[in-house]
Parts: sequence; structure tokens; C-alpha cells
Amino acid sequence: MSASYNAVGSNPSPYGSGDPYYNESSGFITPHPVKKRTSNWLKIGVPVLIVVIIGAVLGGVLGSRASKTNGESSNSSSKSEAAASSAASVKLEVGRFATATNSEFMMPIYPSTTNTAAFTSPTFTSTTNNALAWPADPFQPSKPSVTTTRTDRPRLIAPAYKWQALPSLIKGDPYLKGWNDTIFGNASEYYSLPPVRYNLDGGNGILDNSREIKMRIKAFAYVYHMTNDTKWVDRTWVELQASCQNAAGNGTSSFGPDTDRWNSGHFLDTAEMTAAFAIAYDWLYSQWSDDQKSQIRSTLIEYGLHYGVTPNPNALWWQTNTTGNWNCVCNGGLTLGALAILGDDTSGIAEQVLGQTIPNALQNCALAVSDDGTWSETANYWYFGTTGHAEMSSALLTATGSHYGLLDVNPNFSKTGNFHMYVAGSTSLFNYGDHGPNKFSTTANSMLFYGDHYNEPQYMLFQREQYDAAEPWSMFWYNPTVSGAFWDGAALDQFFDNGLDQWASMRSSWTDSDALYVAVKAGKLQGHQTHNDLDAGDFVLDALGTRWAGELGSGDYLAPNYFSNDTQNSERWLYYRKMTEGQNTILINQANQNVAAAPVVKHDTSGTTQGSSTVLNIPKDSTAYWIANLSTAYFNGASVNRGVRMLNGRKQVLIQDEVNAPDSIQWRMHTNATVNIDSSGTSATLTLDGKTLTIEMVAPPSGATFKTTNAARFASDPAPPVPDQPNPGVTVLTIDLPAGVYTLQTLFNPQWSGMSASDFVTPPTVALAQWSLTSHDN
Repeated sequence: MSASYNAVGSNPSPYGSGDPYYNESSGFITPHPVKKRTSNWLKIGVPVLIVVIIGAVLGGVLGSRASKTNGESSNSSSKSEAAASSAASVKLEVGRFATATNSEFMMPIYPSTTNTAAFTSPTFTSTTNNALAWPADPFQPSKPSVTTTRTDRPRLIAPAYKWQALPSLIKGDPYLKGWNDTIFGNASEYYSLPPVRYNLDGGNGILDNSREIKMRIKAFAYVYHMTNDTKWVDRTWVELQASCQNAAGNGTSSFGPDTDRWNSGHFLDTAEMTAAFAIAYDWLYSQWSDDQKSQIRSTLIEYGLHYGVTPNPNALWWQTNTTGNWNCVCNGGLTLGALAILGDDTSGIAEQVLGQTIPNALQNCALAVSDDGTWSETANYWYFGTTGHAEMSSALLTATGSHYGLLDVNPNFSKTGNFHMYVAGSTSLFNYGDHGPNKFSTTANSMLFYGDHYNEPQYMLFQREQYDAAEPWSMFWYNPTVSGAFWDGAALDQFFDNGLDQWASMRSSWTDSDALYVAVKAGKLQGHQTHNDLDAGDFVLDALGTRWAGELGSGDYLAPNYFSNDTQNSERWLYYRKMTEGQNTILINQANQNVAAAPVVKHDTSGTTQGSSTVLNIPKDSTAYWIANLSTAYFNGASVNRGVRMLNGRKQVLIQDEVNAPDSIQWRMHTNATVNIDSSGTSATLTLDGKTLTIEMVAPPSGATFKTTNAARFASDPAPPVPDQPNPGVTVLTIDLPAGVYTLQTLFNPQWSGMSASDFVTPPTVALAQWSLTSHDN
């Protein structure tokens, strides 16, 4: 949804003052563009991903790694080496699995093939061949200490031994080669641009500036190491201290005010700029003169680290009970800054910072993942939080030899890669709640880091196909011994049952761009760092390569009290995109849901998994369903239960609502499609992107008919502090019923190629309490 972000007064709350300047809503619901998107978020990696073509799939025998311990393989050393060599040969012959990237949704496109020699189970091969695998890190302290770093540089994320090994690995790995080419291309583009100019967006933040500078510095420093061409060092210095506005503030015109240049009142800005300067200082350490090092170091301390240890509740509120992206990003940036100058810093502030950031991140950031792997905020804020967490953990490991518990204090953190995989649909994320700002240097490449550390090769295999994989972190977090296909053996369904989250993901394929995907949520409506919506029962639906039921995404982050709090009377819930009206769920009495909701869910699945082939033949009895008792989300004794299930070999979806309410009832779904309703009013035909989907009521209650309306508040709604953003190109499909007791069944029928009307099924009416895996068999 394109957002109209109009500058309004700043929000007085700590969280509100943290976010008001964000200027991008990445909701799907914008009328779909014909040409490729070109926003800064989507840019990284696109050139290579779109043009790369995969060669023929050839046979190969792949080895395996059962765990990352001394007993990694039960095979003999010679067999392991042979397996690794074979896997590498297959990788070079096959190339990258995704043949292209969909330019509308930026999702990978896989070849339709049953030739599966390379598409084997996810695994790591075991080898000591330095042409195929990273050599061992020579820095292995017996008793790691956060104040004792490796003696060589760089020390952050990419140690010297990896730089030395990288050229050979690039030659033998099509992913590394493609990413390397893209990084060079992006760096060349950034090189020709003027330095990032100071822009206090909305009067409250420079986060876009900070992340763009970080993105550029990573690329410049990377290309220098790969070429030894000092022009990249010089360009980095220009970015840091240009004669025009600059981040260090030492040029002829300053970057922001004379004090607090990096805007500590919105500490994300400070943290990301600190990380950017840390990377520049460390990665180009050998090239800086003593005077340049002193300037970078003093700037890091004065405008970054100093504010991380100076008591200021208004700036450091994120240090307390903040299990989300703020804590991860802020502690991560400060940690990188401190590690970069540790040993050169004579003030002692670097050690002081590390004494605070690590224990604080253990108590907050590391706990942002629930016991089912779901990120506490939203699917989009996962990117920011895990990037900060992975950067911090990786930097500590490479610089000092330990992560000090960041990766295992929460025993469920290893599951968050699974969350990210299943929250991705056929076209885009199940993007509930707020989407956040421009991502710039933020990617999903934490999946590479977690895949290697937690021995979850499927995370790495999934992420390496994505459009945002090509950036410097991926070159060092990727383990080139990984092989196989992430989808081989992957379950089509996954249920996430933590009471905070409660959501389900069901699909017909991992590799078919046209696949049916439905995701639905319940969960609590508080405890999400004020980034959620009032959306119990909300769902999205993909099929035929487009999204039929979607999310509006972020509201106006500049709007007054948008982030004020998550209590029932919060003004946040007056904005259309955040209120229950703006969701794909049941509305009772035209009122918002109860923030104290505690839904109860149950579910089952036939357990269908995808094999090695990208072509999946679904058995007709393959199904899954999810049921939520949403009654606690409503007032006045209303009873609401919603069930969602796959039908007919995962070709159709049934949504069934059982409602008993003393007030008016409305079923709502937001869509970009053009909607035509038949004369009976009980069938709607949706057309979008040249495709068609029908929605039919099964055994409709008397008087139930489809209607359409605009995605806008009711005239009777309380007015928000400022007018809502417009939602152009969005239609709301509704069903209105008076108070009463109803069973409302809506059947979604994508019009699949080659499927006739007689191939669709009309399910029997079965009470939700009686649903089972076989309850709808015909």
C-alpha cells in the first residue's frame, strides 16, 4: 500500500518518538506495478538474481554432515572428500537453483523439473579442502574474554583468514560469484553518487541516512579488500568526511547539529551510524593514517559510544523490557563500535560499553523469539531484529572468540529461521502489523549465519535464493559446503502455537510461484512493541501468482500517538490500518477487538511434505486445518470461532465462521482485485493480474450477500488525531448480518489452468467442533 506520509507533530511517547519519520509502507496492497520495483529496500541483489540462468541439472552424490561436532561424519575421510568434491561439481554444473526473480513480488522463480539429482536433502558436506570450504579460524582462545581481541584485522565478522580464502571459494560457488558481482555493481553505483546528506526526516530521525551510509561503507570496504584499489578507501573517507555534509561532521558543513549529531534521542540512528563507522575503522584499518584513525575513533566515541553509557531514560528506554528490534539494533551497533576501537581506545569507554551491551542483549534482544520461533513484533521487524542480533553475535565471535550466550541463552532462538521460512508466502510475507522503515543495510542474511551456527542447512539454502542475499555479510556467513534443496522434506504446513502469536501457514508447494498459500493468525493483541494491529482472525491468501487477500501494512508513522501504547483506549487504534476494520476478519458492532484477547487454537495436518522435485503432485486427501476460538477478542458476550482449511488436494480454501453476537456482524476482506458479484449476491468473481478467483458462500444464511466498499473508516467511527492515509486501489469485500447466530462458509476457488468447474468440490457443512482430517472428504 503506498502510504501518504505527511509530516505532523512529533509523538511524545518514547516509542513514538522512536519511529515517526519512517517513510515507506511495504504492504502488498498497492495496485501491482508492471515493472520492477526500485526502492532502496529492494535494490540489493536484484541485478544478478534477475538475469542469472541455471544450467542443466546433472547427477551427483552428496555427502552429509550430521552435526557440527568433532564426530561430524560417519564416513571415512576419503569418502567425505569425494562427496564434497562431487557436491561442488554438481553445484558448478547446476548453478543457482532459482532461474530468475519475479520482478513484481521479488520472489525466486524455480525451474519446473523432476530431474532432481542436485535437489537432495539439505546438508553440509564435510571437507578440509580449502577450495571448497572455509579453513579453520586460527584464533581459538581457550578462555575468551570480551576485552581480549584477535591481533589481526579485520576483527569484525570478516577476519583476514576468510578474506584470503574467499577468492578461491568464489570460483567454486555460483552463489558467492553472483553475490560478489552484485556487490561490485552496487559499490560502483554508490561510488558515483554524492555522499549521503543529512536529513532529519519528520524532525525526529536520521535512520535512513545511517543505514544508507552503513550500506555504502560495507560495499566500498568489501571491494577494496577484493581489489586492493585504494580508490575505494578514498571514497569511504569521502563518505565519512566529505567537504559537504558528512557523518563525522568534520567537513566544511556539518552533518546535523554541533552536539548529538547522530540523534541519540532516536537511538537506532546512533547505533546504525556507530556500526557504519566501526566497519570503516576495522575493515580499512591498515589503510588509514594515524590521524584518520584518530578522527574516526573520536567521532565514534563522541557521537556514538558516549550516548550509550550516559544515563538518559529518554534515549536509552530500549534497555529495559524491550524484547524486540530496538534492543538488538542498539546493542549491536554499540558493540561493533566498541569492538572496533578496543585496544586503541585510551578512554576506557569501549570496555564500559561492552560491559553493558552484552548482558543487556542477553536479557532483552535474545528473548525476542518465542518458544515456537516467532519474532515478538511482526514478520517485517524480524529483519531488523535478527540483523542486529546476528551482527552482534558474529562480531563477538570473530573478535573475541565467543558469543557469550547470545546464541543459546534462549534455547528457542534457533527456531526463528523456521518462522521466517513459513511466514513467506508465494508472493510475499504474511505481513501483518507494521512493516517498518526502508531496510537499506538490513536483510534476511541472518538466515545464513543461523543456518551455519545452528546446523540448519535449510535456512541457508532458503535465503541464498532470495533477492536480498547479495551483500557483504553473505560472503562471510555463507558456508559453501551446504548442498541440497531447502524444500526437500519440508512440510507444507506449520503451526505456531505460542499464546503471544498463534498463527498458521499452509501451502500447496514451496517452489511453484502459482502455489496456493494461506496464513491466518489469532494471538494476543498486546506485547508486540506496539507494532501490531487489532487483527485476531486475520488472513492472507496467495494463488495463481498473486495475492488475493492482503494487508494494508504500516500506518503513518508520523501520525500523533501512533506508537503511544497498546491499551484499549490507545489512539493508535483510531487509525484505519491498525483498527479491526482494516483487517481481514470478523467485525462485531463496528467496534475494535478487545486488546485483552486470549484466543485458543487447535489444528491438524495430513503431514504432506515436498520431495526433491520442484513439481509436486498433491494427493487428493492432503489437507490441513486451523481453528481459533476468538471470543475473548470481542465484547458483549459475542462468540466467534474461525476455521480455515485446505480442500481438494490443496486447490481450494474454506473459511468457516461460527458467530453468536448480540450486535451487528460483518465479514471483511481487503483485496486489490476487481470484484464482480453475481445476481444472487452469494458469489463474487475477483480478477487481478490477468487471473481469476471466485469466492462462494456455501449454504449461506438467509439474507447474506456480498457487497463491496472502500477501504476507509465508517462515518460513525471516532475521528483519529489526523486523517487516515488513503488506500487507493483497495476494495473491501464484505458480508453483513444482523445480530444472531450464524455459520458463514466462504469457499475460495482459484481458477487453475486445466481445471474445469466439475473439478471443484463443494464441501459439506461440518461444525468446527467436528472438523477432522477426513471430515470434508466427499
